[in-house]
Amino acid sequence: MSIKEHPPQNLLHVPVLLESTLELLDPKKGESYLDLTAGYGGHANRILDITGNFAESVLVDRDDSAIKCLEPLSNRGTRLLHKDFVSAARQLTDEGRKFDMILVDLGVSSPQLDQTDRGFSFTNSGPLDMRMDRRQVRTAEMLVNTASAAELARIISEYGEEPAGFSRTIATAIVANRPLSKTNELAELIKKTYRGKWKKIHPATRTFQALRIAVNEELRQIEDLLPHLPDLLKPGGRVGIISFHSLEDRLVKNFFKEQFDAGYEAELFPLTKRPVLGSQNDVHNPRARSSKLRVAVKK
Repeated sequence: MSIKEHPPQNLLHVPVLLESTLELLDPKKGESYLDLTAGYGGHANRILDITGNFAESVLVDRDDSAIKCLEPLSNRGTRLLHKDFVSAARQLTDEGRKFDMILVDLGVSSPQLDQTDRGFSFTNSGPLDMRMDRRQVRTAEMLVNTASAAELARIISEYGEEPAGFSRTIATAIVANRPLSKTNELAELIKKTYRGKWKKIHPATRTFQALRIAVNEELRQIEDLLPHLPDLLKPGGRVGIISFHSLEDRLVKNFFKEQFDAGYEAELFPLTKRPVLGSQNDVHNPRARSSKLRVAVKK
Protein backbone atom coordinates (compact mmCIF):
# COMPACT_ATOMS: atom_id res chain seq x y z
CA MET A 1 0.00 0.00 0.00
CA SER A 2 1.37 3.44 -0.88
CA ILE A 3 1.68 6.28 1.59
CA LYS A 4 -1.34 8.03 0.13
CA GLU A 5 -4.08 7.01 -2.25
CA HIS A 6 -2.30 8.73 -5.14
CA PRO A 7 1.04 10.04 -3.88
CA PRO A 8 3.34 12.07 -6.11
CA GLN A 9 5.83 9.87 -7.91
CA ASN A 10 8.79 11.35 -6.01
CA LEU A 11 7.19 10.38 -2.71
CA LEU A 12 6.81 6.71 -3.54
CA HIS A 13 8.89 4.53 -1.24
CA VAL A 14 9.44 0.86 -2.06
CA PRO A 15 10.16 -0.95 1.23
CA VAL A 16 13.38 -2.92 1.27
CA LEU A 17 13.28 -6.72 1.73
CA LEU A 18 9.53 -6.58 2.31
CA GLU A 19 8.73 -10.19 1.46
CA SER A 20 11.67 -11.55 3.48
CA THR A 21 10.65 -9.38 6.42
CA LEU A 22 7.08 -10.68 6.27
CA GLU A 23 8.28 -14.27 6.05
CA LEU A 24 10.63 -14.03 9.03
CA LEU A 25 8.58 -11.79 11.34
CA ASP A 26 5.55 -13.93 10.42
CA PRO A 27 2.82 -11.50 11.52
CA LYS A 28 -0.42 -13.09 12.71
CA LYS A 29 -3.92 -11.80 13.26
CA GLY A 30 -4.20 -9.78 16.47
CA GLU A 31 -0.46 -9.37 17.12
CA SER A 32 1.02 -6.05 18.19
CA TYR A 33 3.69 -4.27 16.15
CA LEU A 34 6.33 -1.66 16.88
CA ASP A 35 8.02 0.01 13.93
CA LEU A 36 10.87 2.16 15.25
CA THR A 37 11.64 3.63 11.82
CA ALA A 38 8.22 3.65 10.20
CA GLY A 39 9.14 6.12 7.46
CA TYR A 40 6.44 6.28 4.82
CA GLY A 41 4.70 3.13 5.97
CA GLY A 42 5.88 0.56 3.43
CA HIS A 43 6.47 -2.23 5.93
CA ALA A 44 3.88 -1.01 8.44
CA ASN A 45 0.98 -1.00 6.02
CA ARG A 46 1.57 -4.59 4.97
CA ILE A 47 2.09 -5.88 8.50
CA LEU A 48 -0.93 -4.05 9.92
CA ASP A 49 -3.07 -5.29 7.04
CA ILE A 50 -2.27 -8.81 8.27
CA THR A 51 -2.53 -8.27 12.02
CA GLY A 52 -5.47 -5.88 12.00
CA ASN A 53 -4.24 -4.75 15.41
CA PHE A 54 -3.94 -1.02 14.88
CA ALA A 55 -4.79 -0.04 18.45
CA GLU A 56 -1.91 -1.90 20.11
CA SER A 57 0.71 -0.96 17.52
CA VAL A 58 3.13 1.99 17.56
CA LEU A 59 4.89 3.69 14.67
CA VAL A 60 7.93 5.87 15.33
CA ASP A 61 9.84 8.32 13.16
CA ARG A 62 11.81 11.51 13.72
CA ASP A 63 11.00 12.89 10.27
CA ASP A 64 8.00 15.24 10.29
CA SER A 65 7.18 14.42 6.65
CA ALA A 66 7.00 10.73 7.49
CA ILE A 67 4.77 11.33 10.50
CA LYS A 68 2.39 13.32 8.33
CA CYS A 69 2.20 10.50 5.79
CA LEU A 70 1.47 8.00 8.56
CA GLU A 71 -1.64 9.88 9.67
CA PRO A 72 -4.05 7.49 7.84
CA LEU A 73 -2.79 4.73 10.13
CA SER A 74 -3.18 7.01 13.13
CA ASN A 75 -6.79 7.56 12.06
CA ARG A 76 -7.26 3.78 12.32
CA GLY A 77 -6.03 3.76 15.91
CA THR A 78 -2.28 3.31 15.59
CA ARG A 79 -0.16 5.45 17.90
CA LEU A 80 2.43 7.71 16.26
CA LEU A 81 5.53 8.94 18.06
CA HIS A 82 7.46 11.81 16.48
CA LYS A 83 10.78 10.95 18.13
CA ASP A 84 14.12 9.38 17.44
CA PHE A 85 13.98 5.64 18.05
CA VAL A 86 16.09 5.71 21.21
CA SER A 87 13.81 8.24 22.91
CA ALA A 88 10.78 6.26 21.77
CA ALA A 89 12.23 2.96 23.02
CA ARG A 90 12.98 4.48 26.42
CA GLN A 91 9.48 5.94 26.67
CA LEU A 92 7.78 2.70 25.70
CA THR A 93 9.99 0.72 28.10
CA ASP A 94 9.04 3.09 30.92
CA GLU A 95 5.39 2.56 30.01
CA GLY A 96 5.86 -1.19 30.28
CA ARG A 97 4.88 -1.80 26.66
CA LYS A 98 5.77 -5.11 25.01
CA PHE A 99 5.20 -6.18 21.42
CA ASP A 100 4.92 -9.32 19.32
CA MET A 101 7.04 -7.80 16.54
CA ILE A 102 9.59 -5.02 16.26
CA LEU A 103 11.14 -3.74 13.04
CA VAL A 104 14.06 -1.34 12.68
CA ASP A 105 14.89 -0.28 9.11
CA LEU A 106 18.07 1.80 9.34
CA GLY A 107 17.98 3.08 5.76
CA VAL A 108 17.25 6.57 4.49
CA SER A 109 13.85 6.52 2.80
CA SER A 110 13.43 7.18 -0.90
CA PRO A 111 11.51 10.45 -0.38
CA GLN A 112 14.29 11.76 1.85
CA LEU A 113 16.84 10.94 -0.84
CA ASP A 114 14.73 12.30 -3.68
CA GLN A 115 13.64 15.61 -2.14
CA THR A 116 16.40 18.07 -2.98
CA ASP A 117 15.58 20.37 -0.07
CA ARG A 118 16.56 17.60 2.40
CA GLY A 119 20.17 17.65 1.19
CA PHE A 120 20.81 13.90 1.45
CA SER A 121 21.72 13.49 -2.22
CA PHE A 122 23.94 15.42 -4.62
CA THR A 123 22.07 14.28 -7.73
CA ASN A 124 20.45 17.73 -7.81
CA SER A 125 21.46 20.97 -6.16
CA GLY A 126 20.02 21.43 -2.66
CA PRO A 127 20.94 22.84 0.73
CA LEU A 128 23.51 20.99 2.83
CA ASP A 129 20.95 19.91 5.39
CA MET A 130 20.83 16.10 5.92
CA ARG A 131 18.77 16.28 9.13
CA MET A 132 16.39 13.38 9.64
CA ASP A 133 14.71 15.45 12.35
CA ARG A 134 14.31 19.02 11.13
CA ARG A 135 13.69 20.20 14.68
CA GLN A 136 17.36 19.75 15.52
CA VAL A 137 19.70 22.70 15.04
CA ARG A 138 22.81 21.04 13.63
CA THR A 139 22.92 20.63 9.85
CA ALA A 140 25.53 19.31 7.45
CA GLU A 141 26.21 22.91 6.41
CA MET A 142 27.09 23.83 9.98
CA LEU A 143 29.35 20.80 10.32
CA VAL A 144 31.13 21.38 7.00
CA ASN A 145 31.73 25.06 7.71
CA THR A 146 32.79 24.90 11.36
CA ALA A 147 34.61 21.60 11.98
CA SER A 148 38.39 21.52 11.82
CA ALA A 149 40.17 19.72 9.00
CA ALA A 150 41.24 17.03 11.45
CA GLU A 151 37.67 16.46 12.65
CA LEU A 152 36.29 16.36 9.11
CA ALA A 153 39.00 13.88 8.08
CA ARG A 154 38.12 11.68 11.07
CA ILE A 155 34.40 11.74 10.22
CA ILE A 156 34.99 10.96 6.54
CA SER A 157 37.42 8.15 7.35
CA GLU A 158 35.47 6.61 10.24
CA TYR A 159 31.90 6.99 9.03
CA GLY A 160 32.48 7.02 5.28
CA GLU A 161 35.15 4.31 5.40
CA GLU A 162 37.20 6.41 3.02
CA PRO A 163 40.97 5.79 2.98
CA ALA A 164 42.78 8.03 5.47
CA GLY A 165 44.86 9.81 2.83
CA PHE A 166 41.87 10.77 0.67
CA SER A 167 39.88 11.73 3.78
CA ARG A 168 42.57 14.26 4.68
CA THR A 169 42.63 15.54 1.11
CA ILE A 170 38.87 16.07 1.09
CA ALA A 171 38.90 17.72 4.52
CA THR A 172 41.70 20.10 3.51
CA ALA A 173 39.84 21.06 0.33
CA ILE A 174 36.62 21.69 2.27
CA VAL A 175 38.35 24.00 4.75
CA ALA A 176 40.14 25.86 1.95
CA ASN A 177 36.90 26.47 0.03
CA ARG A 178 34.52 27.40 2.84
CA PRO A 179 31.80 28.51 3.12
CA LEU A 180 29.87 25.76 1.33
CA SER A 181 26.07 25.70 1.32
CA LYS A 182 24.92 23.47 -1.57
CA THR A 183 25.14 19.73 -2.11
CA ASN A 184 26.39 20.08 -5.67
CA GLU A 185 29.12 22.52 -4.57
CA LEU A 186 30.49 20.00 -2.10
CA ALA A 187 30.17 17.08 -4.54
CA GLU A 188 32.00 18.97 -7.30
CA LEU A 189 34.74 20.02 -4.89
CA ILE A 190 35.33 16.41 -3.84
CA LYS A 191 35.26 15.27 -7.46
CA LYS A 192 38.00 17.78 -8.30
CA THR A 193 40.22 16.46 -5.50
CA TYR A 194 39.96 12.88 -6.76
CA ARG A 195 42.97 11.48 -8.57
CA GLY A 196 42.53 8.71 -11.10
CA LYS A 197 39.43 7.27 -12.73
CA TRP A 198 36.17 6.45 -11.01
CA LYS A 199 33.43 4.23 -12.36
CA LYS A 200 29.98 3.72 -10.82
CA ILE A 201 30.43 5.27 -7.39
CA HIS A 202 30.82 9.06 -7.37
CA PRO A 203 33.87 10.18 -5.32
CA ALA A 204 31.57 12.19 -3.01
CA THR A 205 29.34 9.25 -2.05
CA ARG A 206 31.26 8.15 1.04
CA THR A 207 31.69 11.72 2.30
CA PHE A 208 27.95 12.35 2.03
CA GLN A 209 27.29 9.12 3.94
CA ALA A 210 29.77 10.17 6.62
CA LEU A 211 28.28 13.63 7.05
CA ARG A 212 24.75 12.20 7.27
CA ILE A 213 25.81 9.72 9.94
CA ALA A 214 27.56 12.45 11.92
CA VAL A 215 24.72 14.98 11.67
CA ASN A 216 22.13 12.45 12.83
CA GLU A 217 24.37 10.58 15.30
CA GLU A 218 23.22 7.38 13.63
CA LEU A 219 25.73 4.93 15.08
CA ARG A 220 25.34 6.20 18.63
CA GLN A 221 21.58 5.90 18.20
CA ILE A 222 21.92 2.24 17.18
CA GLU A 223 24.27 1.47 20.07
CA ASP A 224 21.82 3.05 22.53
CA LEU A 225 18.78 1.32 21.03
CA LEU A 226 19.94 -2.29 20.89
CA PRO A 227 19.90 -3.05 24.66
CA HIS A 228 16.25 -1.89 24.86
CA LEU A 229 14.94 -4.38 22.29
CA PRO A 230 14.63 -7.49 24.52
CA ASP A 231 12.67 -5.48 27.09
CA LEU A 232 10.19 -4.38 24.42
CA LEU A 233 9.42 -7.91 23.23
CA LYS A 234 6.89 -10.39 24.55
CA PRO A 235 8.00 -14.01 24.95
CA GLY A 236 8.10 -15.40 21.44
CA GLY A 237 8.31 -11.89 20.03
CA ARG A 238 10.40 -11.30 16.92
CA VAL A 239 12.72 -8.41 16.10
CA GLY A 240 14.08 -7.63 12.64
CA ILE A 241 16.80 -5.11 11.85
CA ILE A 242 17.67 -3.99 8.33
CA SER A 243 21.08 -2.36 7.95
CA PHE A 244 22.67 -0.79 4.89
CA HIS A 245 26.39 -0.49 5.48
CA SER A 246 29.07 -2.35 7.36
CA LEU A 247 29.23 0.03 10.34
CA GLU A 248 25.54 -0.50 11.11
CA ASP A 249 25.58 -4.21 10.43
CA ARG A 250 28.64 -4.74 12.65
CA LEU A 251 26.81 -3.23 15.64
CA VAL A 252 23.72 -5.37 15.00
CA LYS A 253 25.73 -8.54 14.34
CA ASN A 254 27.81 -8.11 17.51
CA PHE A 255 24.74 -7.40 19.66
CA PHE A 256 22.93 -10.48 18.42
CA LYS A 257 26.07 -12.59 18.84
CA GLU A 258 26.47 -11.44 22.45
CA GLN A 259 22.86 -12.43 23.05
CA PHE A 260 23.18 -15.80 21.34
CA ASP A 261 26.43 -16.64 23.16
CA ALA A 262 25.07 -15.78 26.61
CA GLY A 263 23.82 -19.31 27.29
CA TYR A 264 21.12 -19.48 29.96
CA GLU A 265 21.16 -15.70 30.28
CA ALA A 266 20.39 -15.16 26.59
CA GLU A 267 17.12 -13.37 25.91
CA LEU A 268 17.25 -13.53 22.12
CA PHE A 269 17.81 -16.46 19.78
CA PRO A 270 18.56 -16.27 16.04
CA LEU A 271 15.99 -16.80 13.35
CA THR A 272 18.63 -16.02 10.72
CA LYS A 273 22.04 -17.69 11.04
CA ARG A 274 23.28 -15.43 8.27
CA PRO A 275 21.79 -12.12 7.17
CA VAL A 276 19.23 -12.04 4.39
CA LEU A 277 20.84 -10.01 1.60
CA GLY A 278 18.93 -7.50 -0.48
CA SER A 279 21.31 -8.14 -3.38
CA GLN A 280 19.96 -11.72 -3.54
CA ASN A 281 16.44 -11.45 -2.16
CA ASP A 282 15.22 -8.05 -3.40
CA VAL A 283 16.95 -7.79 -6.75
CA HIS A 284 14.30 -5.59 -8.40
CA ASN A 285 14.72 -2.80 -5.82
CA PRO A 286 17.93 -0.84 -6.59
CA ARG A 287 17.98 0.70 -3.11
CA ALA A 288 18.04 -2.76 -1.54
CA ARG A 289 21.44 -3.68 -3.00
CA SER A 290 23.46 -3.23 0.21
CA SER A 291 20.72 -4.15 2.69
CA LYS A 292 21.03 -6.93 5.26
CA LEU A 293 18.20 -8.28 7.41
CA ARG A 294 18.88 -10.02 10.71
CA VAL A 295 16.03 -11.46 12.80
CA ALA A 296 15.90 -12.85 16.33
CA VAL A 297 13.19 -14.18 18.66
CA LYS A 298 12.77 -13.71 22.41
CA LYS A 299 12.60 -16.90 24.42
